[in-house]
Formats: sequence, structure tokens, C-alpha cells
Amino acid sequence: MLRLLGGAAVAGGVLAAGAPVASAAPAGERRNWKPVADDVRREFLWAWRQYVEHALGADHIKPISGGREDFFVPGHSIGLSAVEAVDTLWLMEADEEVGQAVDWITGNLDFDIDAPFQVFETNIRMVGGLAAAYHCTGDRRLLELAVDVADRLMPAFTESPTGLPYRYVNLATGAVSRPDTNIVEVGTYVAEFGVLSEWTGDRRYFDVAKEAMRVVHDKRTPLGLLPHDIDAETGRWRNRIATVGPPGDSYYEYLWDGYALFGDEEMRRWYETLTGAILAHQAEGHGGHLWFPQVDAYTGAVADRGQSVLASFYAGLLGESGRVEQGRAYHDGWNAAQDRFGVLPSTLDYRTMSAPDPSNALRPEFADSALALWLATGDEVFRERAHTHFRNMVASSKTKHGFASLTDVTANPPAQEDTCPGYWWSEQMKYYWLLFSGTPRVDYRELYLSTEANLLRGARRS
Repeated sequence: MLRLLGGAAVAGGVLAAGAPVASAAPAGERRNWKPVADDVRREFLWAWRQYVEHALGADHIKPISGGREDFFVPGHSIGLSAVEAVDTLWLMEADEEVGQAVDWITGNLDFDIDAPFQVFETNIRMVGGLAAAYHCTGDRRLLELAVDVADRLMPAFTESPTGLPYRYVNLATGAVSRPDTNIVEVGTYVAEFGVLSEWTGDRRYFDVAKEAMRVVHDKRTPLGLLPHDIDAETGRWRNRIATVGPPGDSYYEYLWDGYALFGDEEMRRWYETLTGAILAHQAEGHGGHLWFPQVDAYTGAVADRGQSVLASFYAGLLGESGRVEQGRAYHDGWNAAQDRFGVLPSTLDYRTMSAPDPSNALRPEFADSALALWLATGDEVFRERAHTHFRNMVASSKTKHGFASLTDVTANPPAQEDTCPGYWWSEQMKYYWLLFSGTPRVDYRELYLSTEANLLRGARRS
């Protein structure tokens, strides 16, 4: 979700890898981070070799059994993990492995599939992953595939009477379905579609993405808040609840990104309007930290104080858009939860620091925010927090053939599940690498990462 408008210097040392630890290092302490970067790269390349050996072409590897798993449609794996991994491998200068991934993608990937695919997930993962792979390698076959799948998603927009995309489209026939949707699934396209418009000269992609965001923004309540569920055919709200977590999160992120990536001042104004309303009506202090409960979008009444771990991304978004104090205060709260649990649970009750849902599907959002806040401030505390996140992930999730999601972070040891989500290859390992490596393959002043952490700007190709 990151677009850097200013840089922080990369410096300094390391704690040894091992069991979960608390992150208590003082801000400003400098360490030699190269050994940590080396650890990140070593773990990622080990996992990649396991995927190639046991599951290349599958959407997911099953990391405990070494099996294969589909993500989008049963029986129709399209190499999701391979696509998600390319730009991370490239940033790590693992050029042989990049070649393995690109060879499989260009030799095997075919989107002519007679089945309904979720438009949002296909965009952020496949359009974005292929676009990032093209941005890093310059291989135009990857751009052609990104354009192909984006074109197959377009009926979701063009067949809608409101401009809000349907949730599903059949990639072979263009048939659309499921108008019952939400602001994330209608409003998370402008980064991926926008770069396609830049690279191809075809404005259609950017225009449909922005128009869907406009429709949502213009339907804000008198408090300036957005309920999260909407009907794509009628444009009517389907609920009253506003949240910065799912399914609201990346709509706000992509408003800022529309400005940061493309200089769209109108989208910046939309972002500022909605962020002002969120800070006025949703922000709540508790325990010395900032939190964002779910509220009634029409009255501002608190509906639920539970927090999804996915909402922890919002700390970084606040920081990169100039609200560093609020972003830090929200990240501080999530860091207190990390110190308590070691691995963050899927949901958190911040009043009691308890975990209503103690699972964790290798979630990367806390590390995402740590990167954004470090880049915004240069404060080493955010690298320390991300280092803790990395160490605890390795200690709790590494298994025979990869890294596993957890069913219970409160168990001793945490209970594992035989699945590794595709975003693991694109997100947290890339965040760690960018935090600790100082890689010369990216211009940190131009860095842009999508909501799926796809690198769409800033690659330095030799």
C-alpha cells in the first residue's frame, strides 16, 4: 500500500533468530540489519524451492503435507503463488528463481477459463502481480497477460448500470454475477488498472476504476462516513456500518494511491474528506493508544470495538499521507498486542487485549505499516517491530515444506494449518526485505507498493 514521497536512510545490526520476543528497543538505536536481510532472503528462497519441487503451478502449496491447493476456483489453479513471488524474488536479486517463475507463467498461464472469478481478488493478485513482474523484468509477455486478464474483468464494470463492478465475472464468457458487494470490492482497482493505462495508452482501465470510487464517495452519509456494503445494480447501501478494516480498508488506501501514483488531485480531496470524517467520528483512545471501532455511519454511535488484524494497515496509510502522529499511535496499540501474543490474532478486543478469533493466516498488515512509518519517520523502532514480526512468524509458522497459517496463536506452540496464502509470497517477505536490505534494485524515493504489495513503481532495472 506504500507510495513513498520522501526517504529514510538504511542503517545498522541484529538480534539472533529464534523464539517469539517482545520489541522493546528504544527509538533511534542503530543496528546492522544486513544479517536480518540475509535471514529473510534465505527463508524465502528455501520456501520457493519447496514450492517449485512440490506445487509449481498450483495457487498454493500445502506447507505441512507438500500438497497443492486451488484458490480462485476448484480445479482451476493458475499459478497464483508463482505470480505473487516474481517481484519479491527480483528485489532479492534471485535472478535464476525469477527465470523459473517467468518461464512457468509465460509457458502455462491461460485465462480462458469457463468459470466465475472474483473480480477484486483477480485484480489485486493476478493483474497486479503480472504488472509488477513486467515492471521489474521488462518482459512484455507479462504485460500482455496482465492486459488479457484485465480485459476479461472489464464486463464487471461495463455491464453495471451504476459503474460499480459486479463481484464475479466468467473469464471465458464475460458473464457477470453477484451485485451484492462492498466498497473494497468496488474500489480497489485504480493502482493496477491505472498503470495499465499508463503503459498501454488506453484510458479505459483508469477511468472505470476511478468512476467506481467516485460513485462510492458521493454516497457518503451526512457525517462524511461510508457504510461498507453496497448494491452494484442499484447503488444503494446494504448496511449502516463504517469501518477502516475489511471490507472498507483498501478503498481508502486506493484513494490516496490515485493521488500518489498518478497525481489525481480529485482523488486526494476525496481521501482528505473521508479521512477527516474517520478521525472525527471513529477514532477512540483507549489504554494510551488510538483505535478505530466500527460505528453507525449515520449517527456515529459505536457498533463494535473489535479490531481485525487487517485494519492494522491503516497506521501506515495515516503515516504516509501526513498523519504520522495518529499512525504511530495506532501502530503502538497493535505493537502492544504483538508483545502480548507474539503473533497477532485475526481479531482483537482492545479493551481487554483478548483474541476473539485466535487464528492468523500469515497476515502481513502490521509489517506493512511498520515499513510505511519507518519510511515516513526514519525511526528505528518500526524496524525493530518488524524484526519481531519476522522472527515470530518463522518461529511459529515454519514447517516441513513452507510457512503455515495458524489456527490458534494462543496455543503453545501455536497450532498450524496446512495452507500458505498466495499473498505471503508478495507481502510480508517483501516488506521485511525492503526494511532490512537497502536493496539497490528499488528507488526508495519512488517506491510504490499496491494493497497486495505488488511493486508498480520504483524498480531499478540495469
